[in-house]
Amino acid sequence: MKIDVLTLFPQMFENFLKESMVGIAIKQNALSVKLTDIRDFAFNKHHKVDDYPYGGGSGMVMKPEPLYEAITKIKGDRNIPVIYFTPQGKLLNQSTVNKFSQIDEMIIVCGHYKEIDQRIRDTLITDEFSIGDYVLSGGEIPAMVMIDAVARLQNDVLGDIDSALSDSHQDGFLGCPHYTRPPEFMGHKVPDILLSGNHKNIEKWREQKSLEITKKNRPDLLED
Repeated sequence: MKIDVLTLFPQMFENFLKESMVGIAIKQNALSVKLTDIRDFAFNKHHKVDDYPYGGGSGMVMKPEPLYEAITKIKGDRNIPVIYFTPQGKLLNQSTVNKFSQIDEMIIVCGHYKEIDQRIRDTLITDEFSIGDYVLSGGEIPAMVMIDAVARLQNDVLGDIDSALSDSHQDGFLGCPHYTRPPEFMGHKVPDILLSGNHKNIEKWREQKSLEITKKNRPDLLED
């Protein structure tokens, strides 16, 4: 999988791309990430990429010209997704991540300031997502979220792909509690069922706990 990231702050990705599952995916050539500095396409004296919004109001807006030049140069005539993270976007979920993990290439645009010019969104952006109901200072962290989420699903990146397939949200529910050695820690014991060796009963216990946690923390998932 190849991911092109358009950003004003490419240095934010330097350590991120070297560590953990993303670093492993890149070393194994399961993932390629190319960073493009949007300012390189700002053809003015001071490489200015923002301006005041028409109609007045507070904040600044990212200019359309640098974004257009950067996106079209990378995309060319290819039919590939151009993803933009914005508080106005659809909530990114595991089902969407699963879908995008199966494609060969995508472009992620990291916005800044109040928004990017709407004309870019109307003509070049194919998908808009949000990672939560809050506002960040830019799109770099959401881009990292997407990169990490799809990287761990690439072939041979995780030691056990079944681990990913049993994570929270893969089946629409939150995950169950997990325990490891020692069997007792600070007076708290591992539930007996997990030590029983009865895998059928263990699976039932895990399903029940998953349902209980989902009801408590994310009842909206059950409504969906």
